[in-house]
Amino acid sequence: MLMRGVLPAISLFCLALLPAAGKAQAPQAPLISATYAEPTTRYPHGVLGDAIEHGALLLAYEGIANRTVIRLPEDRVFEDTEPRMVDVDGDGQREVVVVESHQSQGARLAIYNGSGLVAATPYIGQRNRWLAPVAVADLDDDGFVELAYIDRPHLAKTLRVWRFAEGQLTPITALEGVTNHRIGERDIAGGLRLCGALPEMVVASADWQRLKAVTFNGKALTARDIGPHQDRDSFAKALACK
Repeated sequence: MLMRGVLPAISLFCLALLPAAGKAQAPQAPLISATYAEPTTRYPHGVLGDAIEHGALLLAYEGIANRTVIRLPEDRVFEDTEPRMVDVDGDGQREVVVVESHQSQGARLAIYNGSGLVAATPYIGQRNRWLAPVAVADLDDDGFVELAYIDRPHLAKTLRVWRFAEGQLTPITALEGVTNHRIGERDIAGGLRLCGALPEMVVASADWQRLKAVTFNGKALTARDIGPHQDRDSFAKALACK
């Protein structure tokens, strides 16, 4: 489960978001940290418990003194708990997966590296519509990383899976009737566990009465009931395979 954190004071190397042809080369050193910065109230949605989101993403690379800052345009913010560092493209270097929101189009899931945007899902399409990540991993053991999130966890309550391959995100499948967040909560519930042969995504039923373990076989999602939901301890035990 992810919580909104405190930002450190650090030196920066600023990188504006540029068209693909004008991107700087991403550092080849290992990525060691990713942090949101530049708090802002320019997108007062408040889905995570307050009206403060972030306008920049700070990336720290091993052996490089200055941090790289990726700064969003004024019509976008990072509406998220914390960045997720994962090697999405399989090149041995980690990228960063984030939730960002547009003033009029709502949220999308995006992948960044030190040169800027790598790929992103489409925006949901309406202001104040959000998504909550569940997992970024090779869910079906096919060598490609999938990105899974709950589309509008307070409204649509739909788990969606996208696959990253050849520099692009492709939608694969979806499952209705599950969620992982309630309005005002500062963390995202559930996540990924490995209790058997394949990873399982742990989420709640749409009414928050039950916990579900969801597997992905490369084409479709299958959910099974794994017990009652009471509080965050229920998720912690499920994630620990208890």
